[in-house]
Amino acid sequence: MYLELLREGHEVRVYIGDPDAADTCLGLVPIVPDWQAELAWVADGIIVFETAHHGALQDDLRRRGYRVIGGSALGDRLECDREFGQATLRQAGMQTAAVHTFVDFAEAAAFVRRAPRRYVLKLNGAGFASSRTYIGQRDDGRDLLSLLTWHSTRWPVQPSFVLMEHRSGVEVGVGAYFNGQAFLRPACLDWEHKRFFPGDLGELTGEMGTVATYRQSDRLFDATLARLAPILAASGYVGYINLNTIVNADGVWPLELTCRFGYPGYAVLRPLQTVRWSALFTRLCSRDSLALPTRPGYSVAVVLTVPPFPHSLGYASMGKGLPIDVSLLDADDQDHLFWGEVAFVDGQLVTSGQVGYVGVVTGCAERVEDAVRAAYRRAENVTIPMVRYRNDIGQAFMSRDRERLIELGWLGHG
Repeated sequence: MYLELLREGHEVRVYIGDPDAADTCLGLVPIVPDWQAELAWVADGIIVFETAHHGALQDDLRRRGYRVIGGSALGDRLECDREFGQATLRQAGMQTAAVHTFVDFAEAAAFVRRAPRRYVLKLNGAGFASSRTYIGQRDDGRDLLSLLTWHSTRWPVQPSFVLMEHRSGVEVGVGAYFNGQAFLRPACLDWEHKRFFPGDLGELTGEMGTVATYRQSDRLFDATLARLAPILAASGYVGYINLNTIVNADGVWPLELTCRFGYPGYAVLRPLQTVRWSALFTRLCSRDSLALPTRPGYSVAVVLTVPPFPHSLGYASMGKGLPIDVSLLDADDQDHLFWGEVAFVDGQLVTSGQVGYVGVVTGCAERVEDAVRAAYRRAENVTIPMVRYRNDIGQAFMSRDRERLIELGWLGHG
């Protein structure tokens, strides 16, 4: 995103608050040590936040006259306070699965013994890795009971967390940009691949790849995310927001909100958007139009990683500083590269940062099958020692989920 703005001729300055990530984008974008010292410089520009814990600060900056894209204090709470998020969705007219909040693993275990069933364990707050989430596998909850006991012996201070009743079906997200008053249209639909290994095995990573489209989204958007427009407007929310759901024969079940730019969400959408980030940011801040020009078809994103991703322990010796070679890609291919934890050091692009999330490659085509092929052709031509990525992004959508959503009336043929 920042590299594109620089290529267009815009001035960009980046602040990185996490010291472990301080070398991310080193040598690629101007990095500043104190963002507040840059407020006079950015007075007539735009400030972009990428976190889920600076919403109150964003609200304050807007009150002071700055143009800010990212979220709001309400957005932070919708994402990080899971029971509040579900209650808000329910008040907006959506059906939700029951959610139970705890601050003690033993109390949660006692609850599961009283009400045995399949649950999903999710921590509240913005500072926890996705791998902390656990999707229960057994209908009697016995696996979750064992995990809760394990957790109780390893947390010196137990966190706030929820147990959400599990729902089976097709997992699909719906997302859109909000300009402080209304949503830009169209919204997008996305199908995430959250586990590390092909076949949905291994730990939850946040996301290893995604299929997305801006077409045929109206029905699901109107039934879900659109209903949040009044509360978002009241909070001054400006930015992207995504609602992850389960769709089955009983309808749509909202799972959780992402109230910020997501990864690789921003990357998978870029090839489908026919306006540059600068034009989109201007549209969000000026509120001069609710139209988002987009391409038909699908975009497919594949996340490239190096060891020990998705964990950070040992990264300095295992995967950091590895050379990256993209010489096999032509100019069009390189427009489908979206870098994450990389730096430019002594004339060489290398891995950097804190966990080994190197970046994202995308493919875009009218047919999802062609988009998948394009994405993997590009991934195969990015040369990084020990590079790792899933080789089945889009397979579940093509073989199963698309037809199921058509049967349920949420997608049309084509």
